[in-house]
Amino acid sequence: MCQSSREVGLHGEDIAVKYLEVLGFPIVCRNFRSGFGEIDLVAKDGDTIVFVEVKARRSRQFGKAVEQITKEKQRKIMKAAGEYLRRCGALGSCVRFDVLAIDILPGGEEIIEHVKGAFNGWR
Repeated sequence: MCQSSREVGLHGEDIAVKYLEVLGFPIVCRNFRSGFGEIDLVAKDGDTIVFVEVKARRSRQFGKAVEQITKEKQRKIMKAAGEYLRRCGALGSCVRFDVLAIDILPGGEEIIEHVKGAFNGWR
């Protein structure tokens, strides 16, 4: 069982990568960092670049994982996505913002909630 929040987060990202790969979404980048913040995963869904926020939690004591993504966090992800697209020369690309919420329950059960197009605002 994972102990620290960091270990839970890393374990959650590993689960997310496997989940997305099974769906046929190739992972392009993990943990993209810019001055605006970090994007956990960048994947492809056909011609669409998908920016994925992974939220993993050990329990639902303080709510479901998907409920933990604030408007401020969304703004940071969108700004970081813009930087990613600029660096890759992909500013005209079709993009989507997904959330993969992973609740790791006592006993090791993993509940994955994939919210496609979880937030908008890309302009």
